[in-house]
Amino acid sequence: MEGPLSDEQLAAYQRDGYIIVRGYFSSAEMSGLLSYARGDDGLLQAAWTMRDAVGRGSRLTLWTEPGTDLYGVISRCRRVVGGAAQLLGEDVAHWHSKMMLKEPRLGGAWEWHQDYGYWYNDSCLAPRLLSVMVAVDRATPDNGCLQVLRGSHHLGRVDHGKYGDQVGADPVRVAAAQTRCELVHVALEPGDTLFFHCNLLHASGANTSPHPRWSLIMAYNARSNAPFSTSAFPGNRPLDQVDDAAVMEWIAHPPADVRASYVST
Repeated sequence: MEGPLSDEQLAAYQRDGYIIVRGYFSSAEMSGLLSYARGDDGLLQAAWTMRDAVGRGSRLTLWTEPGTDLYGVISRCRRVVGGAAQLLGEDVAHWHSKMMLKEPRLGGAWEWHQDYGYWYNDSCLAPRLLSVMVAVDRATPDNGCLQVLRGSHHLGRVDHGKYGDQVGADPVRVAAAQTRCELVHVALEPGDTLFFHCNLLHASGANTSPHPRWSLIMAYNARSNAPFSTSAFPGNRPLDQVDDAAVMEWIAHPPADVRASYVST
């Protein structure tokens, strides 16, 4: 399947469970997104707090339908949708998107987990989903960047349980995986993009720095993997893709009438 990713990147994803594409979005695109998101009162009002095992909170806003706002345009642009389709080997549907808001000195940790540890219970029979994380701010170990266990997606789905407000992977299994899989801190500059498998074990530390770490995470499901129950998600409808240039066009000339992604219709 043709798309924006190279054969080497596709092979690395199959081997490691993730790939990092540096500079996938330009500094101008990320500057526009950051300015828009920081001034988006609706996004902040729609956010809720998830606490880690020691009570520290991280905020996020989540939605299932791409709107006509800038977040929706990014989630429908060809470099994102096309890359996801290449990695899953078929056309994809939007599963959900979220803006992660890890604030300075306040943002809590995210426990070790697999996304399919959640999504299995949303009626997806197969782990044919992935996430695309775009760094809006610089991500470093100090401000709680993502950590992954390289190749852990080959372990299959691990049992998950409740830790604080979060659902996390069985810590005994995680400890065993840590002895066999390399721990990688995913340090990113704004615009760098991480594609990662839904069974990749990942976590993030608390933000102990004076700098925020915001990231836009978009999840996609293979069209053939439609949930057998649509009680939680609207199903696997085809995406209305847009050209990559639409991101800068939106930033330069925002539409007068915008439907926010995070507002239910």
